[in-house]
Amino acid sequence: MDDVSQSSEYFGWIGKVLDVDLTEGEVSYRSLDDVCPDFRDYVGGRGLGVRVLFNEVGPETDPLGPENVLMFSTGPLTGTSVSGSGRYCVVTKSPLIRPKVPGSGERSGAVVDAHSGGDWSDEFKHAGFDAIIVRGRSGKPVYLWVHDGEAEIRAADKLWGKRTSNTTASIKEELGDQYVKVACIGPAGENLVRTACIINDADDVGHGRAAGRGGVGAVMGSKNLKAIAVRGVLDVDIARRGEFGREIRDISIKLREDPICGATLPLYGTEVLYNAINGAGLLPTCNFQWGMFKEANLTSGEALVGEVAETPKTITRTEGCCRTCLLRCGRVTEIPEEIRPSYVKIGKGEGPEYETTWAFGAMCGVDEIAAIQEANYLCNELGLDTISAGSTIASAMELCQRGHLGLPGYEEGGNPFGDGELVVNLVGMTANKEGVGGELAEGSYRLASKHGHPELSMSVKALEMPAYDPRGVLAHGLAYATSNRGGCHVRAYLIAAEVMAHYCGLGPPDIDEATKEYRLSKDGPKTDLVLTFQDLTAAIDSLDQCLFTVFGIGGEDYAKELSAVTGVDYTADDILEVGERVWNLEKLFNLREGFTKDDDRLPPRLESEPMPNAIYSAREKEAFTPPVEVPPHGTVEEQPSSGSVVPIPEMLPIYYEKRGWSPDGIPTDEKVKALGLDWIKTDP
Repeated sequence: MDDVSQSSEYFGWIGKVLDVDLTEGEVSYRSLDDVCPDFRDYVGGRGLGVRVLFNEVGPETDPLGPENVLMFSTGPLTGTSVSGSGRYCVVTKSPLIRPKVPGSGERSGAVVDAHSGGDWSDEFKHAGFDAIIVRGRSGKPVYLWVHDGEAEIRAADKLWGKRTSNTTASIKEELGDQYVKVACIGPAGENLVRTACIINDADDVGHGRAAGRGGVGAVMGSKNLKAIAVRGVLDVDIARRGEFGREIRDISIKLREDPICGATLPLYGTEVLYNAINGAGLLPTCNFQWGMFKEANLTSGEALVGEVAETPKTITRTEGCCRTCLLRCGRVTEIPEEIRPSYVKIGKGEGPEYETTWAFGAMCGVDEIAAIQEANYLCNELGLDTISAGSTIASAMELCQRGHLGLPGYEEGGNPFGDGELVVNLVGMTANKEGVGGELAEGSYRLASKHGHPELSMSVKALEMPAYDPRGVLAHGLAYATSNRGGCHVRAYLIAAEVMAHYCGLGPPDIDEATKEYRLSKDGPKTDLVLTFQDLTAAIDSLDQCLFTVFGIGGEDYAKELSAVTGVDYTADDILEVGERVWNLEKLFNLREGFTKDDDRLPPRLESEPMPNAIYSAREKEAFTPPVEVPPHGTVEEQPSSGSVVPIPEMLPIYYEKRGWSPDGIPTDEKVKALGLDWIKTDP
């Protein structure tokens, strides 16, 4: 990477960071160089956030205490016409810490970054800042008003307790500007629910995008910060406008011509995955007890666009969910009132996305789209991460099923799986910490541990895993286990390679089809693929560009667009090096917080219990109540991923060696120096 000769000018970057001390009630303005002198090595977004966080907090920092830092960060592409660049990143120390295990060291919080699309990020960039650093805790509820290179702290007493759409509407009314964009927390964040998220662009017709994972909403709530409202018209300077225009045209053509980016996502959204993943035997069902769901088609992407005869009519319209994006993957789904169950009051909202449909659907054994959409709507309004909320409910359901916990309407030993009304009710109880919801508000790991069965939490590093059972995709399982923020599919989306045979420009193995044999292989080339996907993803998150673009463009394209915007000559190798640097910095952060190689593991079920040779049916759920010796629907032809486990102990040593880490998973001095991280003490 060769830096161009320029004075104090920035291109792509604004060069200005807002620093907010809520304890003192003060705002200050700092140059990007002052905040992070080597920012070009981290680019922005996730990379910039982790670089700043590393020096701002330590192992002694309570994630929900005033000493923790909450950082909102954009990338140099944000605010430009680059497709998929309308995103921002929230970085902090996660409150999803695992409780101390007797005889082991105390773990603190893992590093977490949560990303969101919509319009907020562009508006924030045009308001004159690259990032916001929020520190301290206000003595009363407040919100930030950021506009035209300035910021102020305003009282939010009247906003406290409001849902996200009402909060957004109230702020716009107070400021007298309907074009203001708002990112805020709901009651879940105010109540310090550890799975709370931050919602932006919420309105009364169902829109709302989420910075969802890792409990960032709880950290925001712990600071008594209700919202950040932004408005601005400042330009983002482009270094090489002619070159930029050519690159944007070329990339736009590639995205439109790609079958996933140009056709599938605009038609179905992410819901297109539901039937595909279920058909591969990878759809986690009833808290990962099963890998196929017989009724999956009823709530699939095909069902939502009217292609499934058995599904009641729903209204789904495609929306261009993120500013400047060609993919148009967002949508609002409405369930007509005449076909809603009585407990479904709204039946309308953003999405549901694939992960959300799974979390409140197959994961909880539910086959009603109305229940799923109602739970989704409530999560957006109350400010809850849908993945963690659904997974925690599923964990509670299995605890109940196995006689360890009672739930509303079910005594210990009852079978609550498939009860859509219970799922909807538990979402509200979680956000408000009502009854058993107070236990669910702690996340699945703390919930299951409290009742003596931490193995029933389907999480990694206390973050709930998403909608792919890794027993049928071993490289994806390795990516889960080694993810720095915990159970996450977008640290390295190996589903692209292992299910779709799509290698995102990273060099496919010598196969044309993602067969079962390939999915279950654990050789060195598969490990190489994990590393490269992880590094590329970290780099894209630092641009901050949508990960869906990786289906249509590759490292060279990202380098060209970044070079044209910033005037800094990046290559495809530079892009991967940025990602590798960020990945290793996150690893060093977690090591300092007390995490060890023992935390690079999957839930015991996935490492030791072979995938059942069965298809779960919500209509026959009693036949699947544990223990099940001979499940119904059990043939090899029906369950294409049956019989497998994820051999993490075999895979980790290969991964560590290829990473340039020690056998204990610690980056070596040579690796640290090669990545320019030798400013860090490497002895955790």
